[in-house]
Amino acid sequence: MMSRAESALAGDGEGSTEIWRWIRYEFGGVARLIARSDTAFIAALNGPAAGVGLSWALTCDIVVASERALLVPAFGRVALLPEVGSSWALTRRLGYQGAFAFLAGGRPLPASEAHELGLVQEVVEHDDLMAAADRWCERLAALPPHVVAMAKPLLRAAADVSWDAAIAMEEFAEPNCFTTTSFQRTVREMLEQGPSARA
Repeated sequence: MMSRAESALAGDGEGSTEIWRWIRYEFGGVARLIARSDTAFIAALNGPAAGVGLSWALTCDIVVASERALLVPAFGRVALLPEVGSSWALTRRLGYQGAFAFLAGGRPLPASEAHELGLVQEVVEHDDLMAAADRWCERLAALPPHVVAMAKPLLRAAADVSWDAAIAMEEFAEPNCFTTTSFQRTVREMLEQGPSARA
């Protein structure tokens, strides 16, 4: 990355547009894949997460952190700005002032504090990290395939629309779920088991 920046400053090639393309396709390409895929992505943080690694983790659908994990807002210290969608993720989780304080302060957040702020969904002992990530995979795999595939774009879009638009999206999506074999089978099983199954 540094050699690309030096090349742009020297006036070689296409200047800063070459760096823009590289960031967009190399770093942004991964973030877009995570965000736009119908598949759920789980980040397992086992130590410091900084720069683009932090950005990719924040783009994932679930973040599980080891007790040794640190979220490191190092952008400002290296004269950079938030990248690869991290400004979007942080302002939605922390609000403007919280995101600004996190980035401007530059203080690494321990996993427990990141959990309290909603930046990670679970903190586990270091040696249990991959098993915890696997448990999330098992929970997601146990759901009917359409649930994750439809809920992921619905929830991501809902972050940016009005309540009226969000409820309209839900009203269009939900009838499709009624037609699935998974839903119909679950309803039949609940009816066969009686009122206790519906509690």
